Order: sequence, then structure tokens, then C-alpha cells
Amino acid sequence: MRVFTNPVGSGSLWFDNLATADGTPVAYDPQARAFLPMPPFCINRDVIGCNWIAPRQGAFCRSCAMTALAPDPDIPDAMPNWALTEAAKRWTLDNLGRWHWFRPEDPGVKPVFHMLAEGLTPVMMGHAQGVVTISVAEADPVVRTARRQQLAEPYRTMIGHMRHEISHMLWWRLSLRSDFLDAFRAMFGDEREDYTSALQMHYEQGPPADWTQRYLTTYASAHPHEDWAETAAHLLHLTDITDSFIASGLSSPMLPHSGWDPYSETDADRLIQIAASLTVGVNHVNRSMGLSDLYPFVLSDVARRKLAFVHEWLRRGAQGL
Repeated sequence: MRVFTNPVGSGSLWFDNLATADGTPVAYDPQARAFLPMPPFCINRDVIGCNWIAPRQGAFCRSCAMTALAPDPDIPDAMPNWALTEAAKRWTLDNLGRWHWFRPEDPGVKPVFHMLAEGLTPVMMGHAQGVVTISVAEADPVVRTARRQQLAEPYRTMIGHMRHEISHMLWWRLSLRSDFLDAFRAMFGDEREDYTSALQMHYEQGPPADWTQRYLTTYASAHPHEDWAETAAHLLHLTDITDSFIASGLSSPMLPHSGWDPYSETDADRLIQIAASLTVGVNHVNRSMGLSDLYPFVLSDVARRKLAFVHEWLRRGAQGL
């Protein structure tokens, strides 16, 4: 994620800022990829702290307009959890917008979001025919940590959930193309395999013994759909880690040149190699503070080929190239 210029003075702005350091209200324009010091602001600004501009006064921003169902405000903590969830959505949408997904120039269907709070029963997150369902309860770090430990996952965040579930929607969009499915099945396997049975077998028997050689995560081994979603989410992780590293003014001998843009890189192998090298260094920094690794994953040769496949399709798929 980029670091942005203050439109009314010195200093920088970060993606979630609602105001400058001196208190001037600002809002992010996702089309211009810049902050503006003037309305119209999103109508959700005072409700959940949305910091994007709106097309007109009293309207939703581009991101909030995609939310068709909001959580029940009477459920405890629903509103603060929803605010954090929408922030993760805005981050993910802006990442994908670097490849033109879901922007005005994208001719395809935009995602619809159902943001649901959990009452007496959990919410199953997922995607179906363009609708992405998200449990806002997972914005609570206690809930998220408990589930991460229950499922023996090394990583679980709301941005991670957004990237994974939106990746299912991206697959659905790409599957409407005549040239995608055969290529996908050659790389990931046949997604027509019974999904429910595959997940049941995964949870009963666990991943195959050699999963580290073929998949990024244990969950990716459950079914081709999940392999795609995990791989696409990891491509977004790695690209944005690299972009944020550069935007923060950090340097590495691995970077091709000053001003290099990871989102504009056409060579997937180079992008993945650079990102992987940076995660090793940042993991080492995290350990100096007794924190978990930022990116606790190992990229096998097969996983790298899958990442390169996803990179090709996400870079050119939004505009039908």
C-alpha cells in the first residue's frame, strides 16, 4: 500500500486516515488514488469511520455501496467489528484496483457483500455467484485467535479473509471466460469434484503427507477452489508486502531499481522472488520483538508456479485482456 501526500500541507497520510496531523478532514479518492480535503464524504463516515469520498452528498462510497447487508447493530460489538471489517475491504479493493479490478473501467460484475454479525450461531464465510459473505465477528482479535488456534492456522486476519473470499469471486468472474477453465484445471485440478465431500474428507483426515510440496497451506489441499483462493490471496499478500515495503522508504538489493512498482511487474517469477526475500528479512525483524512471523509460509516450486499462474490472470483479467 502506498503512503500518500498530504493535500493541504507537509507530511504524509496513511490509507486509513480521516484527517491530517493538524486535524483537517480528508477523504480518499480511489479513482485518483489520492486524498482530498473536501466533501462529498461517504455517508458511512460518521457510522463506521469510512474515509472514502462519495459520488455525491449523502451517498455511499464505492466500497460501502458494495455492502448489501450490514450487521444487526443490536448484536454486541457488531458496529465496531463492522467498521474494522469494512476497513479491511477497502484495503483489499484498493489493492485489486491496481490491476483495475472493480473500478469503473472494469466491465465485469462487481462483488456484493453480506456483512453479518454472529448471534447465537457462527456465520459461515464464503462466496456464491458474486456474493461474498463475511463474519464481522472475526474482526475481534480474541475470536480470531481462538479460531486460528482451533484450526491450527499460522495466519488469520480480516484482510486475509477478504483476500481469500474475494479471490473466490475473482475465480467466478474468470470462469465466465472461454479461455480460463482448461488452463485452471491443468494447474489446480478439476473444480467439479464434489466440494462438500472434499471438505468433509479434509477435516476428517487432514492434508496429504506431502502437502508442503504442492500447496501453500493445509486448507489449500482440500479442493481446487480453495487452492485457487489461498494462492490468489497469497499473491495479494506478497505483492502488497513488497509495495508497502517500498512505499515506506525501505530498500533492498533485491529491488530492480528505485521507483519499481510491484503491481506493474509483468515477470511473476521476479516479483515472487523479491517478495519472498523481503518476507525473510521482515520475519527476522518481527522475531526481535518476540512477535510471530509476518509471513509464516514456505514457497515450494509448485506453489510458485501456481502463484505465477494467478498473477498472469489477475493482471489481465479485469479488462478482458
